[in-house]
Amino acid sequence: MANENVQNLNDQEQFRRDKLAKYRELGIDPFGQAYKVSHSVKEIRDICAKKKTAASLDKLNLQVSVAGRIKAIRKMGKASFMNIQDKTGNIQVYMGIDVVGKKNYELFKLADIGDIVGVYGRVMMTRTGELTIRAIKYKHLSKCLHPLPEKFHGLVDIEERSRKRYLDLIMNDEARAIAFARPKIIRSIQSYLDSQGFVEAETAMLSPILGGAAAKPFVTHLNALDKDFYLRIATELNLKRLIVGGMERVYEIGRIFRNEGMDSTHNPEFTSIEAYQAYTDLQGMRKLAEGMVRKAAKDVCGTDIIEYQGKTIDFHKPFAWISMKDLVLQKTGVDFNKITDFEEAKKIAEEKGVHLDAHKNTVGYVLNEMFEELCQDELIQPTFVYSYPIEVSPLTKKGKDPMFTERFELFINGKELANAYTELNDPIDQKERFIAQLKARELGDEEANEMDNDFIEALEYAMPPTGGIGLGIDRLVMLLTNQASIREVILFPMMKDR
Repeated sequence: MANENVQNLNDQEQFRRDKLAKYRELGIDPFGQAYKVSHSVKEIRDICAKKKTAASLDKLNLQVSVAGRIKAIRKMGKASFMNIQDKTGNIQVYMGIDVVGKKNYELFKLADIGDIVGVYGRVMMTRTGELTIRAIKYKHLSKCLHPLPEKFHGLVDIEERSRKRYLDLIMNDEARAIAFARPKIIRSIQSYLDSQGFVEAETAMLSPILGGAAAKPFVTHLNALDKDFYLRIATELNLKRLIVGGMERVYEIGRIFRNEGMDSTHNPEFTSIEAYQAYTDLQGMRKLAEGMVRKAAKDVCGTDIIEYQGKTIDFHKPFAWISMKDLVLQKTGVDFNKITDFEEAKKIAEEKGVHLDAHKNTVGYVLNEMFEELCQDELIQPTFVYSYPIEVSPLTKKGKDPMFTERFELFINGKELANAYTELNDPIDQKERFIAQLKARELGDEEANEMDNDFIEALEYAMPPTGGIGLGIDRLVMLLTNQASIREVILFPMMKDR
């Protein structure tokens, strides 16, 4: 195995490995020990921000101990410079043999770009005005055995960057900024919901029944029960059980798994938030969605008017509110208030170039397909589209028109960001919807829900009038970090084979 690890090394890689013995000769473990850090680079810069001259910085007499990765080295005779990077940024270090001593300086001369080191020293300002740590002690912490990619021409391919996220984070400031922005967005959502009296819950990832959304599942086998289970495609049904149980306001941020395609906005493993609130309805979810998104924008971007891929997205104004039928009417001139016959609707769809699957054989399905293919992409500013056909909303309360449900989806930049309902809490109606879903499965709809008798029984114990919403965390992170691909905001996205 050892021979396999060192074969096919280039000259630089072999040169670095040759140094391992030299470290050991000096009594130093090439892969280091713990090191006490007193300041991050950002903390140093914040402390020194108001010191505009070398004299004022000198008077501060700030002594620090930092650790990080060497990103640049200029080795000279008896005085050298390097740049080290920690998670908060980059800072220059001055190494003088007259201060660190000959032994410490010789150890530094073994260093390569990519090595992880610790430096204790005094903060100063160079003649060119650059904030610098004048090293007093230098400590080797861990040897990097590969040269880092060349900064501007090395790691630029998104496929390679996604596969080697560790290198992407080392070399790419933007990747590192996204990695730290993502948890800030999640914390912002948690903070907002907590302030509204919600409680965070954790529900099962393995389910014996397919339900909660229209999606193809991943199937696995539980040996202890000798039974197949699904990786969850939604958290919905379990969270509603908690509403029945009296928790009243609950949410979960968690992984969802859908065995479907991969593209710039889809990953088979993704993160969503679902929230459910008793004693409210679709309008309550509308208010909740605006509040969540607006607060996240302000917390992470510092403003609720952002730039995304060359477009200005305005979260400050109240989000638009329009029915699906009205959007289709505006786009095509077709008024679905006047269409009740499927064959007529199908003919119109075909004339407009809209594809229909064989099992989508109702007027409601046709309306939904026309919206998705002809209207959705044009919804750039935040827009709530409401009144979805009952056929595509099996868990949603009926509206005044029984063909439609109390549901909206929130679209931004032509993509769905959130989906919300006035929740169906009538167990008799819910059972009928599940039966309709079973018929759709028989006709070939692999995404249709299965019958969940336990959930129906839970509803029979009475679920209060409830509003619910699901929001895609990854797509929100894309918006707030100005990224066009979902791979940029998931640290370890699903990848095709090389």
